[in-house]
Amino acid sequence: MKYLIYILLMLPLISFSQDKISGMIMEANDKNEYIGLAGANVYWLDTLVGVVTDIDGKFTILYKKEYTKLVISYVGFKTDTITIREPKMIHHWLQPSDNLDAVTVTSRKQATAKSYLQATNTFTVSSDELLKAACCNLSESFETNPSIDVNFADAVTGTRQIKMLGLTSPYILIATENIPSIRGASQAFGMSFIPGTWVESIQITKGAGSVVNGFESIAGQINTELVKPTTDNKLFVNAYANANGRLELNTHLNTAINERWSTGLYLHGNLRDVKHDKNSDTFLDMPLQEQINLMNRWQYTDAEKGFITFINLKFLNDEKQTGQVNFNPKIDTGTTKAWGSEIDTRRYEASAKLGYVNPEIPWQSIGLQTAFSSHKQESYFGLNQYNITHNSLYTNAIYNSIISDSRHKIKTGISYTYDHYDEFVNTDDYERTERSVGAFFEYNFDNLDKLNLTAGVRIDNHNLMGTFVTPRVHVRYTPWEKSALRASFGRGKRSANIFAENQSIFSTSRAINILNINGEIYGLNPEIAWNYGVSFLQGFNLFDRKADLTLDYYRTDFQNQVVVDFENPQEVNFYNLEGDSYANSFQIELNYNVFEHFDLRMAYKYYDVKTDYNSGKLEKPLVPTNRLFANASYKTYQQENGAQWKFDTTFNWLGEQRYSSTDGNPTQYQLPENTPTLGTLNAQITKVFSPKFEVYLGGENITNVKQDNPILGAKDPFGSNFDTTFVYGPIFGASYYAGLRFKIN
Repeated sequence: MKYLIYILLMLPLISFSQDKISGMIMEANDKNEYIGLAGANVYWLDTLVGVVTDIDGKFTILYKKEYTKLVISYVGFKTDTITIREPKMIHHWLQPSDNLDAVTVTSRKQATAKSYLQATNTFTVSSDELLKAACCNLSESFETNPSIDVNFADAVTGTRQIKMLGLTSPYILIATENIPSIRGASQAFGMSFIPGTWVESIQITKGAGSVVNGFESIAGQINTELVKPTTDNKLFVNAYANANGRLELNTHLNTAINERWSTGLYLHGNLRDVKHDKNSDTFLDMPLQEQINLMNRWQYTDAEKGFITFINLKFLNDEKQTGQVNFNPKIDTGTTKAWGSEIDTRRYEASAKLGYVNPEIPWQSIGLQTAFSSHKQESYFGLNQYNITHNSLYTNAIYNSIISDSRHKIKTGISYTYDHYDEFVNTDDYERTERSVGAFFEYNFDNLDKLNLTAGVRIDNHNLMGTFVTPRVHVRYTPWEKSALRASFGRGKRSANIFAENQSIFSTSRAINILNINGEIYGLNPEIAWNYGVSFLQGFNLFDRKADLTLDYYRTDFQNQVVVDFENPQEVNFYNLEGDSYANSFQIELNYNVFEHFDLRMAYKYYDVKTDYNSGKLEKPLVPTNRLFANASYKTYQQENGAQWKFDTTFNWLGEQRYSSTDGNPTQYQLPENTPTLGTLNAQITKVFSPKFEVYLGGENITNVKQDNPILGAKDPFGSNFDTTFVYGPIFGASYYAGLRFKIN
């Protein structure tokens, strides 16, 4: 396996239409710089055909010979009308409006864009935002975003766990190009299986998501858009190394086969073969790891007939070794000589998306999504063994149209999901098959002014969860200029994969108990929850500089939940909820362009997450009630040759977090009721030499904050008090990294 890694590291050395018009809408300035205007309206005069520019100011719109006048509008800028005589690429600069007395309106490409127009509380994270930190995989892509919390699951595997609205990732529908992808067997480690360089953008939706994507979303949705063969660089190389011994290389190779077919080969490899034990507890601070990750992506576009297709073929092999420093898997596996763990995952994926737009009726379109994955994990944790095989098939057909005019849009379709699980837990075998067939309908009213309403409902028949209805509603109202008041509610339902989602339990000496026997899934009932939320976004000028303020509040109420109970330090118990379980989340966020090229983002979050355990109503363990976030970024003016400096820093402060009870342990293995507070600081400097080459240098946790004794009973790992799940902060301390990016367009 290691030789495959080295070979990979050496590799770089050895919207659908008939005719269409594409372009970019930009803010006019003295230098005519390419500063895109996100959210500008582009439409044909006297028609219902129109689009909105993306986060980079780019657009693609249908074209017919009878369309001759293209109208471009944006709040605070003059509306322009362009005469079009034939399809061509358009670059257009909009001029600020003359009637803005004593107000200078400026707009820039934003690394994170929030919409004032959508009904859902969705914001888009661009690739520029991802480059602000050492974004090696999707789980590390949220360090500069205050809406997503990133925590460690345990002190052994080094797994990054994300949370939204105070709830862990199983309650978030995580999709790749709107196909649910990180679920089931891949919940624990799946976010580390998507390399950061493969990501074009991330759309994060708080609260109930769309019924189009399924019934499982409870806290929100995260959708990852991958880079496209037609728009990605012909050659891209990213090399990375850090002080804890991690080496990583990403290589993209894209080519056009002909005028309709393009393909890309995306290669990722990472290696960590250096052992570290900075806290001298005899355990590795982070696992040894080898990963090979390959994707072959095909794109087909037939502009004349209105077809577009994406086909992805993926292969992953991931091997982790962790545990005590002196653990040798060749001789110590299955013994008590030294505590160790190996987690080997092999995964195959194939997916396809087909889109068709009726050339005669461009507001009618049909989309088909299908994906198959085979996931096999073989692992042991000390004397605990856990193996899982998960084969999954997903299909979704979607029809889009309008009613009367473009203010009234509809989506409807059907979906089918198949999942087969086979799990081996120590001496027990759990096998089940889940099948569901569903139909959905979603209506959207948008008058492009005051009101945008999206209401959807789906009905599903599931072989284990029965027949049920999932309603979801989102509404946006604009009371005045540059504002958006949103509200939403919706229902979600899911089957909890208790072992795959909580693999940290195997790195303990706790007895594993399932206390219910009458349910269809491990003897447990499915989880059901309602999510309600309100949000207010206000844009304004402060000292003639652009700013926006967001306040949002969300509540999740569980009708049923699979409770994961760590309150007895000798056991972990799974049982159906009896009583209340809820999560309240409040966030206030300020984004401010302090001066030219310098942006500041600050946020405060308050969580109230409680559950009725068998021992009483308690705060959920290791969820800070209070959290502060600050991110500052600055870049110098871009020179004519493209040279530029970029500086980024992020600060996170976490308040006290409740430990699960350790009162039943001997005194030397007891912990206080709460963790200390902690703050971490990350920073990165990037030097762009040209559009083709840049280098970056950074540090994570540069204040060297470390959790003392993160492993309970580390000196006796086969004893009755061994537990690795009490992690609230960094273990390794400060870590520094460097890397380079090279690209050929």
